[in-house]
Amino acid sequence: MLALIRRLAAITLFAVAGFAGTAHAQPFGIELHNTMMPIAGGMGGVSIAQPLEPLAAMNGNPAALTRFDGTQFQFGGGWAESTYNMNHTGNLVLAGVGPYSAKSGTPGTAVSNIGMTRQLNIFDGNVVTGFGLTSDAGVGLDFRDVPASNGTSSQIVVLDVSTNVGVKITDRLSVGSTLGLGSSFFSGPFVGISAMVPDYALRGTFGVNYDAFDATTLGFYYQTKQNFTYDDAIRFALPGNIFSVSQDVHMSLPANFGFGIANRGLCDGRLMLGMDVLLKNWEDAALFDAFYKNQVVLQFGAQYSIQRLRLRAGYVYAENPLKEVTSTTEGGVVPPGGLPAVEYTQAQFAIINRNRISFGIGMADVLPGLDIDFFAGGMFRESANIGAFTSVNVESYWVGLGSTYRFGRMTPRK
Repeated sequence: MLALIRRLAAITLFAVAGFAGTAHAQPFGIELHNTMMPIAGGMGGVSIAQPLEPLAAMNGNPAALTRFDGTQFQFGGGWAESTYNMNHTGNLVLAGVGPYSAKSGTPGTAVSNIGMTRQLNIFDGNVVTGFGLTSDAGVGLDFRDVPASNGTSSQIVVLDVSTNVGVKITDRLSVGSTLGLGSSFFSGPFVGISAMVPDYALRGTFGVNYDAFDATTLGFYYQTKQNFTYDDAIRFALPGNIFSVSQDVHMSLPANFGFGIANRGLCDGRLMLGMDVLLKNWEDAALFDAFYKNQVVLQFGAQYSIQRLRLRAGYVYAENPLKEVTSTTEGGVVPPGGLPAVEYTQAQFAIINRNRISFGIGMADVLPGLDIDFFAGGMFRESANIGAFTSVNVESYWVGLGSTYRFGRMTPRK
């Protein structure tokens, strides 16, 4: 087992190396949730009550791990591409930044996720553990080729290594927990002298899964904040061609509450419908509390099975989280320029798109115990004015595929 885990870790670290250039393809703030997973990605990320793949349970509601028998190994990869246009009319809102209109030069990005679950031969097989390496969150844009931007660029990446456990308490009720260690890299978004700075932080998730009726399942999870501090991350340009002392930047991924319901009894069991509700507490998340209000996300997904073929579709409505800037502090830093400077930074995190769609197709048992799944999705173009000097318009799409290998199936649980 240890040898296998080492191999998985080595493969994943190689695969996620390209994630450092993450683009604006993320659906909710900067977090990905399960929209880039091979199966859930085709269903708008729906996966809280009835995940259909190990990765979606590990990265969402860990109580649902008890739905996976034997040993299951899953790998998923995707490509995310965005179009992010910014128009800025202010003059010296930040030192050296003048009027410009340009498209972000950040290229598309490869996103990878990998995980394994194992049903333990204890307590009648009612305990399932998991190990995952996932691309958790990210944002990136780049206007360094525009002289008037004075080097404006942003990069935030969070990769997560997690251990997971789900326990079946009764025939209908399961509980679970996840402990993740996030590895994050930060550069920008302030105009000045900055470098790619790393930090590490823990995050916990606690979930419940309940079969309310024979074909209807309910799910809930709570995910804690994840707090990062990037030491000596920025020095600001000051009048007289001098720079401030180095300053630390604080950033948190928010606490999340997830609720889900799924029904798999329609069309003689061939059709599964699911709905998830996410509540994101941005107002208590360092850095983002200056830009975002709390956000509600509604996810709807469906899967229709035709023998071994799986057809999937999803729709997501996410509130625009941008709020009116009222504080001159962001992430513990007070940039020169006051509110207009904070608004300029906010424009670099303008995930304003409310409507998203996704599609997917899968084939079970392409080889004995091996499933292959494909997904694609996109955010419709949307525009917003931010403060008095800046406007943005954003759209993006993503595609990907994955494979799930099941082996060592145990005797069904009692």
